[in-house]
Amino acid sequence: MAGRHSRTRIFSSPAGIVATAAVGVALAVGGTFGAVQLTSGSAQSGPVALDLTPTTAPSSPAASSPVASPSASVSPSASPSPSASRSPQAASRAKARTATPKPSATAKKTTPAAKVVQSGSCGASFYSDGQLTANGESFNPNELTAAHKTLPFNTKVRVTNPNSGKSVVVRINDRGPFIDGRCLDLSRAAFATIASVDVGALTVRYEVLG
Repeated sequence: MAGRHSRTRIFSSPAGIVATAAVGVALAVGGTFGAVQLTSGSAQSGPVALDLTPTTAPSSPAASSPVASPSASVSPSASPSPSASRSPQAASRAKARTATPKPSATAKKTTPAAKVVQSGSCGASFYSDGQLTANGESFNPNELTAAHKTLPFNTKVRVTNPNSGKSVVVRINDRGPFIDGRCLDLSRAAFATIASVDVGALTVRYEVLG
């Protein structure tokens, strides 16, 4: 009990309190200085790693969930690009191409003009009745045929109406006409080509074609 009272008197006196405070300050300063020396020593020995991890977790759970940002998506350009080698087909196209041959112009065949072996003027008429012609054909008034007294069968004769300038080429397949002043008897269709059938007969110019 006496020892406890003596310690109480020492710490309760003002001088004891000041001494105790001074010892505490000295210990605190000494500890801080030692910590500074330890920190500076470790800094000299190697680089200091900085930990940027936040010490406190985010308060909202939505912020903790990962959100995919557009910038974080993988860019298509990151995929390996195909090599620039040319295919065999592309290489073949590089060859010189020959010019496509142009079709040669086909010369038009010109029908030679029929040679006139005989010509003259005479009267011409037409007929539309008859069963057989002189060469044994069935008479057809719609064909371009004619009758002549002496010309060979199948001879071509150009008959022209001088009043209108219209002409027709007929084939001789019959004999006639047997009327004075007339040398040709045309089928109805041939006569209608150069004049009206109402005329009945007219003077024509004829050309025998060879």
